Amino acid sequence: MAKIKPKQPFLKRHNNIVLLIGLLLLLAGFYGIMYNQDDEWVMTEDGLLFYPELEKIEYSVMDTDDSNSDYTVKTISYTSRETQVNSLLTIPGITNNSTSAVPAVVILPGTGVTKEVEHGLSVLLADMGYASIVIDQRNLGAVDVEKDVMLFRNGAEPVEFLMVYDALIASDVLRDQPEIDGSKIAMLGSSNGGRFAIIATSIDDSISGVIVISTSGYGSDSIDREEVIDRAAYDLYLSIDPDNYVGTISPRPVVMIHSLNDTIIPYDAAMRTFEKAEGPKSFGTVDGMAHGYTAAMYPYLESGLEEIFA
Repeated sequence: MAKIKPKQPFLKRHNNIVLLIGLLLLLAGFYGIMYNQDDEWVMTEDGLLFYPELEKIEYSVMDTDDSNSDYTVKTISYTSRETQVNSLLTIPGITNNSTSAVPAVVILPGTGVTKEVEHGLSVLLADMGYASIVIDQRNLGAVDVEKDVMLFRNGAEPVEFLMVYDALIASDVLRDQPEIDGSKIAMLGSSNGGRFAIIATSIDDSISGVIVISTSGYGSDSIDREEVIDRAAYDLYLSIDPDNYVGTISPRPVVMIHSLNDTIIPYDAAMRTFEKAEGPKSFGTVDGMAHGYTAAMYPYLESGLEEIFA
């Protein structure tokens, strides 16, 4: 299991929170009741999500398909916060005649996209010599903002946090495979999956780098905190904004790929997120209106993985 290094001190829950909550809101801007008593998840002093430790991985192989000589696909179900996450693990065929372990990628699909639909990306990676695990995200990546605010306000783990956690556990499942080089694991996400990929990479220093396609942050730094009425909603907004994490990934590479006229996430929004990243970083622009991976993105995907695993 990957060991996650703490980046900053953590805010602790106070026993006398009822009496001090007004003062805490005024001075710190955080709801003391929101911090998990068991430290399963915590917030840094900057209001960012952090996981001190991940649970021990538990998974089972449900099916193995080796009918294609170029790669083997295993259907894996793994446990993450008492929930079963289904995934497809793809191992390139070159490992059948080689003793060398291969780098691997965690693939996080966009909202509404299943692991089966995104598996074509796994096949492309296998052709390049990389293993991958693509997961079915909780609710297929759909976000219920009101529900997450309610959970956050009451000290429960928001679903968006759990999506990040699922990605981190997926990286440990990869490391447990004998065909895979556990020191070379990258995150790759599309659209909303790209947002979770950035946050997960920031949290776990053992992740080698991140590639995101058709994604951006939320621009939470444009909000004046003094004008915020609902602090719980605001604090959650800060904690799930990739813009607040992408700058902490350095010196690991950040690779962004985006269509110039993306109809879902504006190109300018992606560029604003890219500007917040530190080096090494690269941005691949392709012509067109597509949202998500297209064949025109292949050169940027290939070069980005080469940079991450160099």
